[in-house]
Amino acid sequence: MTPGPPPRRTRLPLRLRRDSRAGEHRRPTWREARPALIAGALERARSRPGGNWYVVGPSAALRRDGPLARTVAGRELVLWRDGRGRPVAGPGACPHLGAPLVDSPVRGGTLVCHWHGLALDGGPTAGWSPWPVHDDGVLLWVRLDAAGGEEPTAGPPVPARPAVARALTAVYTGTGVCEPDDIVANRLDPWHGAWYHPYRFTDLTVVEAPGPGGTEDAFTVDVSFKLAGRIVVPVRAEFTAPGPRTVVMRITAGEGEGSVVETHATPLGPDALGRPRTAVVEAVVATSGRPGFAVACRAALLLGPLLRHTAGRLWRDDLAYAERRWALRSTGRFPG
Repeated sequence: MTPGPPPRRTRLPLRLRRDSRAGEHRRPTWREARPALIAGALERARSRPGGNWYVVGPSAALRRDGPLARTVAGRELVLWRDGRGRPVAGPGACPHLGAPLVDSPVRGGTLVCHWHGLALDGGPTAGWSPWPVHDDGVLLWVRLDAAGGEEPTAGPPVPARPAVARALTAVYTGTGVCEPDDIVANRLDPWHGAWYHPYRFTDLTVVEAPGPGGTEDAFTVDVSFKLAGRIVVPVRAEFTAPGPRTVVMRITAGEGEGSVVETHATPLGPDALGRPRTAVVEAVVATSGRPGFAVACRAALLLGPLLRHTAGRLWRDDLAYAERRWALRSTGRFPG
């Protein structure tokens, strides 16, 4: 389909829909959302290098006054900030007798094991060695070469995003019984938005999608974000998968042009029943040229929880979608 004119940025960002019965007369999209098309986009995403980098969580979660524990790809991690505020990451078990390092204090940037006082300053010590870690100002990344099995890269594939200092940011984290592919496939199916999330999206049209046998996986979508009742904000957005565990939605026209929503899927490891668990870490980096946006950024402490609440409601639905996809696939009953 040839894209029509994109939504324009106007004096007022809001619109009032004429039809208050949003969604009652939606056009079926199941023929357009072809399983082979989505599978092809997923396969291209999986073929792109990730450099063995995994998103751990939001940068703000790692403070100077204590360590942070995470599990990635079945590996126990501990993270803390050194004396200069730089992140350090490595195995979460003390090499001496296996103490959980996350329960230990950080003193002057040094992690001191609370069992026998082994001090870790971020360098190799007594059999403990750090793993590469990166703080991009929004998210924390760790490189696990043994888990990724790819050619390692010096830094993670951080998507292009607005300058963080002049943007409104929020990070949501959730966990589902599924694999990273199920999270990525969900995001590479833009057609489901208006059907599965009618409380948030309306007037959704996929105006451009990858063709058969193509090399790109960009989906261009015209959609209106519902605020309340008939009040909506129309935008044009593009979905791309720059890596095997990441999908980026970028607003290319309309209100908030240049804003991005990054969805990262991080494998955690099996649960008690042996089922795969995956964390979805979604970062919103919003920008706007409107004068009042600077005020909104200063109110980030108030708006951040609202953005995370909105993402949480969407992902409660989408994690159910991803979990259902994994359950069907694991039993050989996936219809695709």
